[in-house]
Amino acid sequence: MLARLRFPVARSRGRRYPEPEHPYRNAFQRDRDRVVHSRAFRRLEAKTQVFTPGLSDHFRNRLTHSIEVAQIARTLANVLQLDEDLTEALALAHDIGHPPFAHAGEEALNGEMARFGERFDHNLHALRIVESFEQRYARFPGLNLSFEVREGIVKHSHDFQAGESAQLDAYLPGARPPLEAQLIDPADEVAYNTADLDDAWSAGLIAAGDVAEAVPQYREIHEAVETQFPGATERERFHEALRQLIDLLVSGLIEGTVAAAEASGAAGFEEVRTHPVRLARFTAEAGETSRALKRFLYTRVYATDALGSDRRISMARIAELFRFFLASPDRLPQPYAQQALDTPAHRVVCDYIAGMTDAFFQRTYDLMLCPAANPPLS
Repeated sequence: MLARLRFPVARSRGRRYPEPEHPYRNAFQRDRDRVVHSRAFRRLEAKTQVFTPGLSDHFRNRLTHSIEVAQIARTLANVLQLDEDLTEALALAHDIGHPPFAHAGEEALNGEMARFGERFDHNLHALRIVESFEQRYARFPGLNLSFEVREGIVKHSHDFQAGESAQLDAYLPGARPPLEAQLIDPADEVAYNTADLDDAWSAGLIAAGDVAEAVPQYREIHEAVETQFPGATERERFHEALRQLIDLLVSGLIEGTVAAAEASGAAGFEEVRTHPVRLARFTAEAGETSRALKRFLYTRVYATDALGSDRRISMARIAELFRFFLASPDRLPQPYAQQALDTPAHRVVCDYIAGMTDAFFQRTYDLMLCPAANPPLS
């Protein structure tokens, strides 16, 4: 496969703060373990993916989604003969910068930061988490991850050029990330497209036939499953079709990446960096299926009244709490209140809210903005 393009762990640019090597774990394995043991990773369990937990206990959250992305990404790396540990570390870390309430939370925080000429981006926030916010080591701030993992966190979904952000100029602007990092975004796409179909079906928002009408490749799978398993329950047939859809997309991603790598003429990992475009991609057919799934999910799930009401409420409340703390930074807990004395308050408030779980946000909102209904504990 693509073993020649595998990023060699021995060629890592290392950590910001030098550490002795571990006797039996390489650098990327240690990075993966540090992500798993971080508080930011654990908090994903209580952050919404798409559907709020009040609807069902069975829907994905940010943590289960990250595990599913890691499973798909590691399979891809194994088949393509790339570095599985680097790929897994990046997959597990790819969403740790997400705020509460899914993309509604990110949009709301970005809107508030725009008033100050800044923005909120969950990838940039993830970098700040692993570089400074996590405090678990006596010898250095953050998790002190390898350069390639930090680079992959900010580059897994898009490239950037020099000068776009002073924060990113240390991460090889203008260069492509290793192929392992390039796999994360399409693996994420496979995971959320298929998982959101599953959760939407379980919520009663869609039927298998609806998907078949909108997505030609799914229609072929659906018709074959209906013919092959007439005695199975509707649930069993739906999940059989979903399993085959995942296999189709993953296989299309493997085939598309191999074809692009061969066409590029890249002979080693260095040439992956200098290639004009990314090499990880779907075949044309699998790519169109993924896009069709996105269109279907947007119109039939994401933009529906069933989710729209929660989204609007979440965004409004984030804006309210943001502006409350901005006007009264002394009401922030420590160390945020102290930080607000010598750091722009909007930056501190954004960092504080972005780290919240859904439930902690709601408790804080109620305590700060609805005090009459929530008297202080005696």
